[in-house]
Amino acid sequence: MPYIIAGLGNPGEEYENTRHNTGRIVLEVIAKEFGVEGDLIVSDSTTGDFKFDKKLKAHVALTKIGKEKVTLVAPDTFMNLSGKTIGQLVKSIKAAEKLVVIYDDFALPLGRMKISFNRSSGGHNGVESIIKAVKTEAFVRIRVGTAPEKSNGDAKVPHGDEKVLKFILSKFKDDEVKVLK
Repeated sequence: MPYIIAGLGNPGEEYENTRHNTGRIVLEVIAKEFGVEGDLIVSDSTTGDFKFDKKLKAHVALTKIGKEKVTLVAPDTFMNLSGKTIGQLVKSIKAAEKLVVIYDDFALPLGRMKISFNRSSGGHNGVESIIKAVKTEAFVRIRVGTAPEKSNGDAKVPHGDEKVLKFILSKFKDDEVKVLK
C-alpha cells in the first residue's frame, strides 16, 4: 500500500499562488524534488507526470521517495470537498496511517510548519471533509504557515470572516513564494 501525499487547494488559474492553495504549491515543490513534472494549477492540465483522473477528480502522480512508493494527489474538488477525492483512495483506517495532508494555516507565520498526527481538523474545512470521508483522524497533517510575522515572531492573524476570506484568497507576493518553497 503506497503512501499518499495530498496537497489541498483550489483548482483553476484564479487561485494560482493564493494562500489557500499552499498545499498544492508545496505538493508541486515535492513533486519536482522527486522528478515529477506537470502543472497542478490548471485543472485540465495533463502535461508531464501529473495526470488528471476524472473518477478521482484530481491530478495524480506516482513516484518513489527512497524505497517507498508514493501517490501524489491534488484534489480538484475545491478545498472544502477534498474528502470526496481522498475517500476514494483511503478505504481503511490502516490505509489512513499512510496519508499525509498538506494545507495552509493562517495562524502560523510564513516559513513555519507544524506536523501532527491523529488530531482534529482545527476548523479547517478541507481537513474536516477528509476526516469525514476516511472515518478517522489518524493521519499525518502538515500545516504550512501563510501569515506575515509580527516582530515578536507570532503570526499576524486576520480577524472576522470577511477579513479571513479575503486574506486566504489573496495572492502571495514573489518574495513570500520564495520563502514558502
